Amino acid sequence: MKNSRCSRRKMLQGMAATALAAPLVIPSTAWGDGQTPPPSNRIALGHIGVGNRGRALFRDFQNCRDAQSVAVADCYQDRREALAKLCGGKPYADFRDLLARKDIDAVVIATPDHWHVPLALAAARAGKDAYVEKPLGVSVEQDLVCRKVFQERKRIFQYGTQQRSSSHCRFGCELVRSGRIGKLHTIEVIAPDGGAGGSTKEIPVPAGLDFEMWTGPAPVKPYTADRCHPPGTYWIYDYSIGYLGGWGAHPLDIMVWGSDADLAGPMVFEGTGQIPGTGLYDTVFHWDVKIQMAGGVNMTFKPGSDCTKFIGSDGWVEIRRRGLDAEPKSLLTSVIGPGDVHLITSPHHAKNFIAAVKSRTAAVSNLPDAVRSDLISQLSNIAVRLKRKITWDPRREVIVGDAEASKLTRRAMRSPWTL
Repeated sequence: MKNSRCSRRKMLQGMAATALAAPLVIPSTAWGDGQTPPPSNRIALGHIGVGNRGRALFRDFQNCRDAQSVAVADCYQDRREALAKLCGGKPYADFRDLLARKDIDAVVIATPDHWHVPLALAAARAGKDAYVEKPLGVSVEQDLVCRKVFQERKRIFQYGTQQRSSSHCRFGCELVRSGRIGKLHTIEVIAPDGGAGGSTKEIPVPAGLDFEMWTGPAPVKPYTADRCHPPGTYWIYDYSIGYLGGWGAHPLDIMVWGSDADLAGPMVFEGTGQIPGTGLYDTVFHWDVKIQMAGGVNMTFKPGSDCTKFIGSDGWVEIRRRGLDAEPKSLLTSVIGPGDVHLITSPHHAKNFIAAVKSRTAAVSNLPDAVRSDLISQLSNIAVRLKRKITWDPRREVIVGDAEASKLTRRAMRSPWTL
């Protein structure tokens, strides 16, 4: 999560250490004055997937006065039982039993990537709102179906791109959207890189893990030491498209929020990258993608830190997770006035979701924008794998004139799972 370049090992170790070191439950009174509403006036939450990221989200939601966690589903018995005990809720081995509960209003989904959209769809069809960790789908088709179902069912969606709840990210995007850097012509997006490796040696499935359910709609593969844990869950193509989506979701989301990316005309993708030939991990890494957008905006998408830079005729704005820079520097102290673009203010991502559920208004990280940013990851992946340009028609939402590329916009799902 640092701005400077850092090793993948240190990044993953840091994330795990943060999840374990921070207090799991903080009294809701720590967030300010007032009393916790009675259970009848609180949003009842079910948590599906409570590994490292799911555990952190569980902690965040314990700090929301207007919500209460009442159920936990996970393929790991120890995880679901431990967190269910902490919140006084019920553990479930099968998420479908959790979704069948009529008293649950919304779910928090933080499973491996290949389950994000299938679970979100099941939740929406069960009448639940959903907070869904990034990335969105593992295919273009999944993204589009997810948006369609949530719109039809009128369900609230919050994407796990929490930078939208950071004031400096919002301010930077408002500067760009308000024309402070002049006419936008270039966007540079950087996200942490993937890698190779991972053991392919089959070993026994650990006690307490339902590996069949964990695999779900993905192909059946032997259990190995690196398959069901990061970075395996991020870097195996059966479950993900790698950090093109898994980490690219953050700076790409800021790109969409800040530029209101022009999707009125065709977008042309071309790029290079590496795909490991040995080991367990087989998603794209060391990518270098160039995107020509409608309206004359050119975009690059490369690995490195976590950054989105907007370059215009009169200056630039660079947004990182922990900082903001601009040229001219006067932009950093300027004021967004009444006539400028004002984006949704959200000081806390989990609380914003709960407020949206109660008010039935869009959350700060809405589903249409999640689809827009995730499609860029998906199309970048296709262009790199095919080693040629592809053209995306954002109006019809299809790849133009390339049957082979169009096939890669869909993924087969293992029975009985379907979209």
